[in-house]
Order: sequence, then C-alpha cells, then structure tokens
Amino acid sequence: MIPIKDEIRSRSFAFINYGLIILNVVVFGLQLMQGANLETFVGKYAFIPGQISSGLDSGDFLRILTSMFMHGGWMHLIGNMLYLWIFGDNVEDALGHIGYLVFYLLAGFLAAFAHYYFNPQSLIPTVGASGAIAGVLGAYLVFYPSSRVYTFIPIGFFSRLTLVPSFLVLGLWFVLQLFSGFLSIGATEQGGVAFWAHIGGFVFGLLIGLLFKGRTKALPDNRRWI
Repeated sequence: MIPIKDEIRSRSFAFINYGLIILNVVVFGLQLMQGANLETFVGKYAFIPGQISSGLDSGDFLRILTSMFMHGGWMHLIGNMLYLWIFGDNVEDALGHIGYLVFYLLAGFLAAFAHYYFNPQSLIPTVGASGAIAGVLGAYLVFYPSSRVYTFIPIGFFSRLTLVPSFLVLGLWFVLQLFSGFLSIGATEQGGVAFWAHIGGFVFGLLIGLLFKGRTKALPDNRRWI
C-alpha cells in the first residue's frame, strides 16, 4: 500500500514541516555534489553506533542530528518525504509549530538510540529521517485514529486508489517494521533498513500522542476535509 494523501486539511500553514522537507532535499543535494568524496562525507556526518560504544560525546549528538537529514538514495528520500508530507502537517497542527519541531527532533534522537541498543557495535553509517518520521506516524495515529488515507493498492490489473483508515495503513506499517526488526536480531551485520529506529520512533510518537492528546489542538475525529 502506498499512501498518497490524507483527508484532513491542516488549519494552519505547516511551515516547520515544509521546512524540514526542504532541508532534507537540500542536504541530499549536498550529498550528490560530493562525487568521489561522498564516502568521506557520509562517514563524517552519519550516525555510527560503534562510535558511541567507545564513549558518548557532543560529536555523537551532532552526528545523530546531521544523519537525520541525510539519505541513502532517491527512493529513500522520496519515500520518507512522502510520508512526512502526508502526515506531518496535521501533527504540527496538533502540537503547534515549536512543539512539533522539538517533538520531531526528539523522535529522531530516540530512534537513533533504539537502533544503537540493538546494534551497539555496528560500524555501518546510519542515515535517514525515517526514525523521526516514524515518530510523526505514531503521533498521527493517536491524534487522528478515525482519519482515512487515499492509498494506492497495487495488485496487478486490480490496482486502485481507495480510502483506507489511517489505523490500518499505519498499523500495518508498524507491524511490518516490528516483524522485520525481530527477524534482524542476531543476523549478520550488513547494510539495510534500521528497523529498530523505526520501531523506537513510532513508539515514542505513540507515547507523546497519548500524553498530549487531551491538550492539543488536533481536529476532532468527526471533522473531515476532502
């Protein structure tokens, strides 16, 4: 299932969310400009769990931050930005602009440490906004459980675009991450998806959503915009 857009229109201009999308694209552009120096660039600014195991310092926190705006390729970037575009504006609407920015960054940091917990000796550079965006998805699920999402379902000749409840779209996404995360435990180290970063970010988003749901400016579930 590929989500296209949700049916809830944000009441305010989500300038933080759009700014995050622009920053991710700009940083990816900087990566493309590195050419033969890309590996050095990634090694300098990506998050590497094994470096924390030898002692946590301010440089590690900086690399976690910079890694949150880097991506491993066009599809990695496009997939992440699509989810952020669809769900981020509504979470920003609920938490407020500054609250959303703080939440997004914290989700990214918590996701990185979740990945570290299960891969403490890994020397593979970790990049991507997926952990922070997973936090956004978890919060969205709590704030807007009855929302529906226009979703493209590719099933051969029966492919179609249809409205799917957000709890189904996001719930299935999380179950897939959880299943893949448990399968990855004990596996031989290799490059790939940081499933535990996704899981950690999503759980953090759920908790923040539950903590702040009664105190946010989220639209009531019965208000729909097409």
